[in-house]
Amino acid sequence: MDQERIRNFCIIAHIDHGKSTLADRLLDATGALVERERKDQFLDKMELEQERGITIKAQTARMLYRGADGNEYILNLIDTPGHVDFSYEVSRALQACEGAVLVVDAAQGIEAQTLANAYLAIDADLELVPVANKIDLPAADAAAAATEVEDVIGLDAADVIPVSAKEGTGIGELIERIVARVPPPQGDPAAPLRALIFDAWFDSYVGVAALVRVVDGELHRGMRVKLMAQGTEHEIQELDVIDPHPRRVEKLSTGEVGVVICGIKTLDEVTIGDTITTARDSAPAPLAGFREVKPMVFSGLYPVEAEDYPNLKAALEKLRLNDSSFVYEPETSAALGFGFRCGFLGFLHCEIIQERLEREYDLALVTTAPTVRYQVVRKTGETIEIETPAALPDTTEIERIEEPMILATIHVPQEYVGAVISLCQDRRGNQRDMAVHGSRVQVRYDLPLAEVVADFHDRIKSVTRGFGSYDYDLIGYQAAPLVKLDILVNGDPVDALSLIVHRDKAQSRGNELARKLKEFIPRQMFEVAIQAAIGSKVIARTTVRALRKNVTAKCYGGDITRKRKLLEKQKEGKRRMKRVGSVEIPQEAFLAALKLGDDG
Repeated sequence: MDQERIRNFCIIAHIDHGKSTLADRLLDATGALVERERKDQFLDKMELEQERGITIKAQTARMLYRGADGNEYILNLIDTPGHVDFSYEVSRALQACEGAVLVVDAAQGIEAQTLANAYLAIDADLELVPVANKIDLPAADAAAAATEVEDVIGLDAADVIPVSAKEGTGIGELIERIVARVPPPQGDPAAPLRALIFDAWFDSYVGVAALVRVVDGELHRGMRVKLMAQGTEHEIQELDVIDPHPRRVEKLSTGEVGVVICGIKTLDEVTIGDTITTARDSAPAPLAGFREVKPMVFSGLYPVEAEDYPNLKAALEKLRLNDSSFVYEPETSAALGFGFRCGFLGFLHCEIIQERLEREYDLALVTTAPTVRYQVVRKTGETIEIETPAALPDTTEIERIEEPMILATIHVPQEYVGAVISLCQDRRGNQRDMAVHGSRVQVRYDLPLAEVVADFHDRIKSVTRGFGSYDYDLIGYQAAPLVKLDILVNGDPVDALSLIVHRDKAQSRGNELARKLKEFIPRQMFEVAIQAAIGSKVIARTTVRALRKNVTAKCYGGDITRKRKLLEKQKEGKRRMKRVGSVEIPQEAFLAALKLGDDG
């Protein structure tokens, strides 16, 4: 098809503003699905996405549309996630598009991720098509939402299209606006081939499948191509377009989006952001690709059964191909054996990866408490980065410890501002500024990443009755009085439960964790001491009482010394058991470390 009649666009919005439902209506309006195939959130293919009602992976679909001008257009749609942890998926999708449909909830207005994703699209030089969705709701006010779009983002309020994705209202007008406003792809069909890989996954039948956007030139079946970053050559075995089911085609032209299969069997041969070119007469320079994303949250993943270690390694390799924002490296724990230290973009990302490993690859896993990357300045002047408490040098060698700081942007109705400020102050935050936009307030705080990583999003939702939202950006490192909190069970340190905490919060954290562990560690034949310590100083302790057999049950009267003798013998046996006995710590105890929150 003529390049001038191709439109590549994505849908961006905050969580739950109706992106996936809007994608369903676009598929319906263009006749991409037959009646029996229609279902809610059609593009959310993963079982986990359907259960949680969120988009985790960006999905693509190609639609044919006959416009009001009588011409036929190819619309390549990419539905993106809304959660802050998956913003990297959004930035990748934007590289394959010329336009973006910005969805705003007509009842809730602009939220934190609406703003963040709009700025990502503007930075990528995309044409924005604003939409006020959910106009069917009783609380909806499309005019107020349009005014907010103009005030906060700077787009003309008159350009905001009122839409109900649930009922299908305004969908025809939206498609016409996409055709009119989104520019066609700018590429040279006669130039050497350059195609950007913006997603990939592993298929056990055909190997690695790469989702590409053809920027210059054409792709043909049987063509010999080269991956520019890797320098490897392959022959194209299959080309597909997804409309919305995979359909085999003979070629992909300039500006088109499709799937390339070259029979690549090893996962490390494909890199997201790599450029495909022809093996002969290659392009002189690759495409810009994507900025390297840095993980912010680190956690250990260990198999419950040691023999599952090779399976866990293979599963991580396959997930890494599909999600390049996730990194891992082998590590060993005295308590848990062999496993992997994994880096994630946030706590939800960590949770999703763990659940995908357990469901898709049938693995039973133990996850350690999440930590962030700290910078340690030694007294020699050397700076090192650590991702786990075990890597912290001896206190005598440390000049200072610096923790990562974020700028949190929180959008909240006016009546909940006090509760949000109180929560941020409790998390060691410093207020930067506050701005009022209609009925909502934007509060910005500098916060330590370690304080928000586990439950901050849930707490924001809780104190604002579900109306608050937040987004964050990493802004650098700041020195803080941090200490390593060790947990000792029966006198032995459990490295997987160690934490790096602020000195002022160490005692309360130690008490809380010791209490939680007491609930999960089973009683033994001997007394088990659970202690929290900073260096050699114990700051909290609790005890799991011993199981006790009634050894005097058969003594009906007689001399008291007989009973005492039996009790002394029992006491000596318990002392001996405590010296040689080992305490097995169940998985629930490690998970207890994740749940250290304000409710403690």
